Amino acid sequence: METEKMKMKAGKLYDANYDKELLAERAACADLTYELNQLRPSKAEERDALVRRILGKVKGNCTIVSPFFCDYGYHIEVGENFFANMNCVILDEAPVKFGDNVFVAPNCGFYTAGHPLDAERRNQGLEYARPITVGDDVWIGAGVSVLPGVTIGQGAVIGAGSVVNRDIPPRVLAAGNPCRVIREITEEDKKRYTENV
Repeated sequence: METEKMKMKAGKLYDANYDKELLAERAACADLTYELNQLRPSKAEERDALVRRILGKVKGNCTIVSPFFCDYGYHIEVGENFFANMNCVILDEAPVKFGDNVFVAPNCGFYTAGHPLDAERRNQGLEYARPITVGDDVWIGAGVSVLPGVTIGQGAVIGAGSVVNRDIPPRVLAAGNPCRVIREITEEDKKRYTENV
């Protein structure tokens, strides 16, 4: 028989609110994130060790500024030089993968979970989950929400306050609600920060 966890991993509707196995896993992760959020910033080694216990895979250097919240932790994979500023929320019912050199500004959320539009099934505690992928060298501005199933391409910049509800191609500046491509990032952008140095 298919468990609710198996359904979750398969992207099917599953019981997120009442399944004992999933509730226990979220509670265990909540205890770990609580512990992380209580550690002093100066306890760098302890913080790093705890982050590596929470997350599924950490490729190299990883900095997460408290407070930080996630649902399971083991679905989250971060690349080299990952940085997430305060108030990062990752609802990782499905995999959330960050490439190398990803910078996440304060108050950002990555939400793999979605709910049925019809109230009857939603009230039964049913939801679905779709993976989120963030490529290498991406900068996510403050207050961005990334919704289920989104891929953000390598080198993209997402402007503050955006709601990303569709895929964003590589090497573009994108912003808005809904988030849309504003322009490509070009060699001219490098000059902008070196002319007055």
